[in-house]
Amino acid sequence: MVTALIHSRPDPAGMAIRNAIDDLIREEGEAAWPLLQDGYLFHEIEGRLIYEEHLDEKVQADRIIFLSRHTSVNPEPVLTVHVTGNFSEAAYGGAPDELSAADPGMMQAVLVNLTRYAPDGYRTGYEITHHGPTDLTTPSFFVEIGSTETEWRDTEAAAAVARSVLSAVPGDFLPLIGFGGTHYAVRQTVIASETRGAFGHIAHSREAGGITAERVKRMAEMSGAVAGYIDKKALSAKEFDQIARIFQELQIPLVTEGMLREMGRVPWKIWCRATSLASEIAPASILKNHGMERDCAVSVIRINEELLTEALRTGQEEFISGLDAITPCFRITKGGAVALPAFIGCHEEETQLASDLITLCVQQITKHSHAVVEGDRLIISRERFDPEKARKLGVPAGPLFGRLASGQTVGVGERVIEPDMVTTQVLHEIIIPGLERIT
Repeated sequence: MVTALIHSRPDPAGMAIRNAIDDLIREEGEAAWPLLQDGYLFHEIEGRLIYEEHLDEKVQADRIIFLSRHTSVNPEPVLTVHVTGNFSEAAYGGAPDELSAADPGMMQAVLVNLTRYAPDGYRTGYEITHHGPTDLTTPSFFVEIGSTETEWRDTEAAAAVARSVLSAVPGDFLPLIGFGGTHYAVRQTVIASETRGAFGHIAHSREAGGITAERVKRMAEMSGAVAGYIDKKALSAKEFDQIARIFQELQIPLVTEGMLREMGRVPWKIWCRATSLASEIAPASILKNHGMERDCAVSVIRINEELLTEALRTGQEEFISGLDAITPCFRITKGGAVALPAFIGCHEEETQLASDLITLCVQQITKHSHAVVEGDRLIISRERFDPEKARKLGVPAGPLFGRLASGQTVGVGERVIEPDMVTTQVLHEIIIPGLERIT
């Protein structure tokens, strides 16, 4: 993939980055830099980058990276990346309501590197989609140094950007489009830095009122996006609902930050299939990932609801931690339920996962309760406060009952009543076919 590195001669930041790239190539050689291995070229222009048109015709490349300065009404030291385009008027180059082709994976890789190499005092992040050129069909993005003459001529910042670009390698990314936030797209930056979510076009909160189905569709097409993200806190409820409805109409999934974190390395199509299965079990349910990361056909594994309830009763956190040590699976939650009695795992490991889940439940119960396995039966013995025994010993109903039930000793006249004097043993039996063989 041939990469074109484009800068403007009058732009001090662009020139500084270009010179820093030349220095790194001269010092360490082309072979040291992943970006250069599939071919590259430099292209210098005399005017401002944002007003360039028809660059696809002038530059024969598979990817375009613009090396540029960044300006702001609130200047601060920043290193940023963003795609070009206009959602409405073309105040700074390009055409109105036109978007260039994005390069989400490479842009994310550069962003992560910028955070790694940024000099002290510099902030890094995405910017929302803005300015020209907007007619590019070649995947492209800007990488910039901001926001004043001091930073534009900062050789340390230029070297950081040069190193970030030359060493960038797109990972296993998930291409997204984003909505909501300020010019610097804070939540999208966090997501791209900490998950597989890689953004193409991002719309500022102020664009929310003008978002149409055609615009969302265009954003997705020009970003190669498989899903969208909405910064819910940056929009009004009405704006959020409006955009969410558009996504539903276009049948483009919406993801949350939590979903992206749970997804981990799971292939997108597998995540979508697992999400669909979970919705069939319980609409509006949420998946929790316990070690799932590979490509496989997934299926639902159901276990005895009483068994799961008893296991969770003895310690929810311990049970959830135990899931990380067994055959990989998704836990399904909804509302206040920590886990529903149905899990999702690889179809080829269905038998092993079912066995592991039952074993985990039984081990948890027997560890914290008086319980034994007899054939296909798990027999749980519990001591329960018996009001009738308490009455026979002269304990009046009321607060003393509560104290005895909670395990406290009470006095009735001169007599001391211990909790074990007013308890009854209760047996609870759960039948699980094949239990003895499994455990």
